[in-house]
Amino acid sequence: MRVLEVFADVWCPFTHVGLCRLIEERDRRGRNDVVVRVRAWPLELVNGAPLSSALVADEVHALRDAVAPELFRGFNVEHFPSTSLPALTLAASAYRRDDRTGERMSLALRTALFEEGRDVSDRAELAAIANAVDPDPARRDAEQAVYDDWEEGRCRGVIGSPHFFFDDHNYFCPTLAIERVDEHLQIRADPEGFAAFVEGAFNEAPPPLIKTPRA
Repeated sequence: MRVLEVFADVWCPFTHVGLCRLIEERDRRGRNDVVVRVRAWPLELVNGAPLSSALVADEVHALRDAVAPELFRGFNVEHFPSTSLPALTLAASAYRRDDRTGERMSLALRTALFEEGRDVSDRAELAAIANAVDPDPARRDAEQAVYDDWEEGRCRGVIGSPHFFFDDHNYFCPTLAIERVDEHLQIRADPEGFAAFVEGAFNEAPPPLIKTPRA
């Protein structure tokens, strides 16, 4: 099995687009031997404060307008989570079972937040998501794993969410080109960056590409 690692936060909309595009490409290629291991990059710890719901709503609207009109259909800013740490902990716990369970949990959490408008900091919502993905009651607490991922990400040079790693290559947000011009968020698809990324991800790796994180 080939494992692609990505350091990311649950409430990062750029990660949602990137994971959706990657999974679509994996399915198109029939590469069931590839699994995505989503490591925690907790932005509220990185930045010293939780993400603003207004900021994420602005990013969501820009993404829908520019590159992903089919995504974020159920996003509800009023149900935006107050923290992502419990969701990251749940995903880390699922990865303790195995990578495929962890991947399903990571994707389910993002679907709940961005497509169903659910508050993934709410305990009842998290319990429902967890039971739908992995109903085994022997789920283990994995809070420390979130902090361990954060520390490892810093050691490995993670510059933002999402930052992908495989073999000797790493790619920051390979699906999108993002910048702020005069305080306005500008987003466009990056087909060249994504093509280079997926060829490497599926075993035909080009030279590594690292892009500057958004301001």
